[in-house]
Amino acid sequence: MLHAILHELQTASGPMTLRQLSRRLGVQESALEGMIQFWVRKGRLAVDEGAGGVTEMRVCSGIVCGLRSCPGPGACPLTLKTPARFRLSVPGRH
Repeated sequence: MLHAILHELQTASGPMTLRQLSRRLGVQESALEGMIQFWVRKGRLAVDEGAGGVTEMRVCSGIVCGLRSCPGPGACPLTLKTPARFRLSVPGRH
């Protein structure tokens, strides 16, 4: 199964999320997490931060977010986190 993860990412057109890999391989996400982390520790997989390195997106501007007392962008409860995407690691690049 460990090598199946590498094969899926090698044949994919780009980085894949845990959910995508789970569906393709027919393995529960919880079981797949440990296997992916194994390859990340070994340096074979890397976490892709996506376009511009954005992993969080704040919906709140600190001005109008619909809350009576807006805490501002730093403590906004309306923060969305994009799912981690994994890709094969490029040798010599970290």
